[in-house]
Amino acid sequence: MLDIAFVKPALPRHGALVLPLAEEAALVGLAQAIDAAAGGAVARALAAAGFKGRKGQTCTIWAPAPEGGAAKLIAIGLGKAGELTADGLEAAGGAALAQVSAEREATVAAEGLAPAQAAAFALGLLLKSYRFDRYRTAEKEEDKPKLERVAFATDAAPAAKAAWAPMRAVADGVFLARDLVSEPPNILHPEEMAERCKELEKLGVDVEVLGPKEMRKLGMGALLGVAQGSTREPRLVVMQWNGAGGPKGKKASGKPVAFIGKGVTFDTGGISIKPAGGMEDMKWDMAGAGAVVGLMAALAGRRAKVDAVGLVGLVENMPSGNAQRPGDVVKTAAGLTVEVINTDAEGRLVLADVIHYCQDRFEPRFMVDLATLTGAIIVALGHEHAGMFSNDDTLAQQVAAAGKAVGEACWRMPLGDAYDKQIKSDIADMKNVGGRPGGSITAAQFIQRFVDTKAGPMPWVHLDIAGTAWSAKDLPTAPKGATAFGVRLLDRLVADHYEG
Repeated sequence: MLDIAFVKPALPRHGALVLPLAEEAALVGLAQAIDAAAGGAVARALAAAGFKGRKGQTCTIWAPAPEGGAAKLIAIGLGKAGELTADGLEAAGGAALAQVSAEREATVAAEGLAPAQAAAFALGLLLKSYRFDRYRTAEKEEDKPKLERVAFATDAAPAAKAAWAPMRAVADGVFLARDLVSEPPNILHPEEMAERCKELEKLGVDVEVLGPKEMRKLGMGALLGVAQGSTREPRLVVMQWNGAGGPKGKKASGKPVAFIGKGVTFDTGGISIKPAGGMEDMKWDMAGAGAVVGLMAALAGRRAKVDAVGLVGLVENMPSGNAQRPGDVVKTAAGLTVEVINTDAEGRLVLADVIHYCQDRFEPRFMVDLATLTGAIIVALGHEHAGMFSNDDTLAQQVAAAGKAVGEACWRMPLGDAYDKQIKSDIADMKNVGGRPGGSITAAQFIQRFVDTKAGPMPWVHLDIAGTAWSAKDLPTAPKGATAFGVRLLDRLVADHYEG
């Protein structure tokens, strides 16, 4: 991973110098020093290029100093000084990464930024640097990124380091989630993903893995029904971070917050098989589970003062002589029966059993589940927003605000009795699909039927991330591919409302 450092200001002797500039801002610190050394050439070059510091503007000046020093200076526009946001600074950091990736080292002249702003710029730069190259064996040397270290020059280096530490832990969680989602399905099957989850024990997370035998005892007929067509055994992984009790990690007496992820490591659709074109994308049908694993790593990595549980149901949905059939009826861990109309509507079956197990065992303060659940949500919202469904206005508002703060946007969708009637079955308690109209909504209605506790209503949010878990193009802080949508959003939710 790219090395990020915060240091006292000094003109670099080589590499690139990055200059974050707000609109109409004067040159200060290192920028002012290098401009003076060049006889005012830097200011003249910026003026000649029409650089005003507007958001999204960039300007490159080659060999800015007359003798030695940085090979190039890159000015990055931040927009109006009074309107700087963490999200905007991260995007600017991502833009800077593209400009300096050919250099071994780069220095960011961060004297004009507050410590937290410098850290946000660094976070965007680091997140954009992600690259999944584990299986590239013949890549040309000139095609490989060369950047190894970025130093942020600031007079407030200690404060910037302090602001950076938790951000770096969250970045580690994001990278872990992206790695999991990017892995090919012949490598990352349920057993292997469960083993990857166990690596979180190094961070102090308690990890428990349940296999088919344990799940049969718990009555998880819905999850096991999805898995029965594959030679790969399913797994249910329970991760616990007990951070609310103080530095020794003593478990607090309060209820934990809970996060549940759909982990279909490959989804053929089962007997209701998908079209061949694009089926390779179904390796990331476990992105909800990947986000939960990354979130638990982030919370533990930054030593979050919260008790949290993360549960992921891991299955492979394959067609075979033993596969689940359309028309089968399965019994869930909650005791409710489901008529399986379409075996490609499998994620909600997995979530039904895991959600019931979560609330029955932990009785959490709230539950948030994440799933690449429906193509219908992409039809409704495209790739700009995740679909959000909730039975609790306060929790929904908190999730939406956290998503907006970190650039992971959610749009609340409706729930209601009219949609719930669409999943009424003639022979069982419910069926697993409700037809094409409102497909993402009826999927959420199905999940909601398993949101209940002995103590009363359970605050719950369902995030359908089918359109946001993977990007076909570069994003401001993520290259094309796995986005790890949900890791930063839910970490922010915890940080803003549930730590202490």
